[in-house]
Amino acid sequence: MSIKQTLVVIGNGMVGQHFLASLVESTIKEQYEIITFCEEPRAAYDRVHLSAFFTGTTAQELSLVEDGFFERHGITIHLGDKAASIDRADKTVTSAKGLTIPYDKLVLATGSYPFVPPVPGHDRAQCLVYRTIEDLEAIAAAAKTGKVGTVVGGGLLGLEAAKALMDLGLETHVVEFAPRLMAVQLDDAGGAMLRHKIENLGVTVHTGKNTSIITDGEQCINKMCFADGEELETDIVLFSAGIRPRDDLARACGLEVGQRGGIVIDNQCRTSDQSIYAIGECALWNGMIYGLVAPGYTMARTVVADLAGEDAASFTGADMSTKLKLMGVDVASIGDAHAKTQGAMVYSYQNGDSEVYKRLVVSQDKKQLLGAVLVGDASGYSTLLQYCLNGIELPENPDALILPHRSDESVGLGSDALPASAQICSCYDVTKGTICSAIEGGCMTMGALKAETKASTGCGGCSALLKSVLDSELSKQGFEVNTDICEHFAYTRQDLFNLIRVEQIKTFADLLHKHGKGNGCEICKPTVGNILASQWNEHILEKDHLGLQDTNDTFLANMQKDGTYSVVPRITGGEINPDMLIALGQVGKKYKLYTKITGGQRVDLFGARVDQLPHIWKELIDAGFESGHAYGKSLRTVKSCVGSTWCRYGVDDSVGLAIELENRYKGLRSPHKLKLAVSGCTRECAEAQGKDIGVIATENGWNLYVCGNGGMKPRHADLFATGLDKETLIKYIDRFLSFYVRTADRLQRTSVWMENMEGGLDYLKSVIIEDKLGLCDQLEQQMHYVIDTYQCEWLTAIEDEAKLKRFRHFINSDQPDDNVVFVEERGQLRPASDNERKHFKLMEMA
Repeated sequence: MSIKQTLVVIGNGMVGQHFLASLVESTIKEQYEIITFCEEPRAAYDRVHLSAFFTGTTAQELSLVEDGFFERHGITIHLGDKAASIDRADKTVTSAKGLTIPYDKLVLATGSYPFVPPVPGHDRAQCLVYRTIEDLEAIAAAAKTGKVGTVVGGGLLGLEAAKALMDLGLETHVVEFAPRLMAVQLDDAGGAMLRHKIENLGVTVHTGKNTSIITDGEQCINKMCFADGEELETDIVLFSAGIRPRDDLARACGLEVGQRGGIVIDNQCRTSDQSIYAIGECALWNGMIYGLVAPGYTMARTVVADLAGEDAASFTGADMSTKLKLMGVDVASIGDAHAKTQGAMVYSYQNGDSEVYKRLVVSQDKKQLLGAVLVGDASGYSTLLQYCLNGIELPENPDALILPHRSDESVGLGSDALPASAQICSCYDVTKGTICSAIEGGCMTMGALKAETKASTGCGGCSALLKSVLDSELSKQGFEVNTDICEHFAYTRQDLFNLIRVEQIKTFADLLHKHGKGNGCEICKPTVGNILASQWNEHILEKDHLGLQDTNDTFLANMQKDGTYSVVPRITGGEINPDMLIALGQVGKKYKLYTKITGGQRVDLFGARVDQLPHIWKELIDAGFESGHAYGKSLRTVKSCVGSTWCRYGVDDSVGLAIELENRYKGLRSPHKLKLAVSGCTRECAEAQGKDIGVIATENGWNLYVCGNGGMKPRHADLFATGLDKETLIKYIDRFLSFYVRTADRLQRTSVWMENMEGGLDYLKSVIIEDKLGLCDQLEQQMHYVIDTYQCEWLTAIEDEAKLKRFRHFINSDQPDDNVVFVEERGQLRPASDNERKHFKLMEMA
């Protein structure tokens, strides 16, 4: 048995953890005893999305470490213990707590630290940095007593920090030494456009400002005095003026470092000591520090490959192109954005009305894309990035890539134009060739591709391109990539919705006559029935709609395993008075129904025969109940806690809002069932973050979450907007639901709908909040129409003799079905099992 070598990793940030995750999946895992030091009190977490901490995301949700990861792989982690020194001669690491660990191989993943300008007063009270969760907790604590917050630094991190201060409800300022925001990524025009958009959001931007001293304020805790004589009073000063590599350990033990900092590494990420590697923001390759996470991940994988003896293991630099959303503004920078290349030509486009700026930098012969800047609309980022990274020849008119499309020229770049070496996923360095190989090996779906290659499982930004490659390759293999809803309609569900809406089509027969063929099927009929119901809100038992719905909709009840039906009245927001409870009990007792309180705060009554349904509902409606629509693809429940009315932790009236929302959206037909919830505080007793729409009360207003679900694949909802007043909250929900009904596929949950949407949550925000498509008025009008035309379907049914004729077991008889057999269990009736049925039959024959 071979003796294991000791591998020590100093630093358990994003890059350090990625190294460990890559190592344990490699063939050399068993060759090493692995030890890692983490000076923070918690293991690796997602710093890229750190600002989400201020909008409700917990430290646990930010974690990048699977439960049991270290134990499962035999890795020793020393949390809250900093590596203090390295003895290269004895090959040991000594920690701040006095541990001395010998090593055979050492990986430095020490990252970086925030640069704090040496301004007099920089260490005053509430002068903070933005780097760790502990930093964020300090910022949040300071914000509770402060009114004004100022960020020093107008780069990527600075604008992220400004967003955090805004989310905390502070008057927010950004102070930048350079003459423009994001000076590294943007040119003057792009920086000016970004500044305009950010100032429109309520942030005051100060550029060209050199802080000379921070001293006592008169109205606020601190006062920033600038070299030009101006002053700014602020409670919080948040330094986000860039980063510096943490190379102190390397310096102390004599490793080579750069003149301006950073641990010098070669193409295998080895330092000047061949037993020691450096990766991530602490490493200096070819004179450059990489401040993005993707190059750090590439370095981590390079070290694993080098340890495994792979000759091809090499880090040769990384693309620093960036696409992100800063305070809701799309910003992207690609390659040589400042046109520093000899002979470079520049094309620019600016639309002041739409607040969009685009700039292309191309080679002198106009054949190669060298760089680009996008502000306000980054939808073309993926296409431009592939042109740049893969040297794809530009179209005859390169400006067509940023101008509104000419009618006679197509500039789209299909996946077929990409070489096999094209990087599709930068987070995990997955190329088109790797994806094509996986497809050839049998990965025929996005889920299978993600599981096999990890593509699109990081930030998810490459999902649209990944889907394009998949569809293209399947087509080449002879598989038809067909988006038709069925053989009778050569359209998607969204196409059919638009046809019905634009042409005012009211019946399935009319739609089939104009746009389809044949007689329809079990796919298109309920789909069209659902669209007609959501668009025109007519009763689903009207003659023109009969035959389109499945059994549940046809009988306004869910069929159970024994052929009986459930009765589910609406209990709005979970609130019910004693008289209504008594009525439910009386109905359940009279008709011998099995009674169950559900997780959605309703009472379900099971075991009703079809002929009993109208009688049961007549009694329930007389008692004040309405249809709960449990049988339809529609709103089910709006769950609530007791909120501020009763609970000592309640911040707002969750019950009242839940009732208002349920009354507003009851009856809304949608591609999939919908569930909502409202919690009166962040203790979240209503489990709002597991619903299609969740609302949580905070001291600053309502926080809105979207696209969560339970079911076979539970999904945590995403934070959509914060600090909303009730009017704005309801407006956003109106738009969200109408847009979902209009654009989702058949039987598609809100979570899958959003995940399949190019741009995902950010795109959805741009449509619902920013009205990017100019649809918001239409979406609101459609919801108002649904609300105004609401009817209790059971009330309409029991008042119409023609509809009541459907509720009988036999067409030519009013007799009940005697095949329905129950047995008693725990004091209630339940359906008899097959063996119990046989027993009763034998008893009858005897």
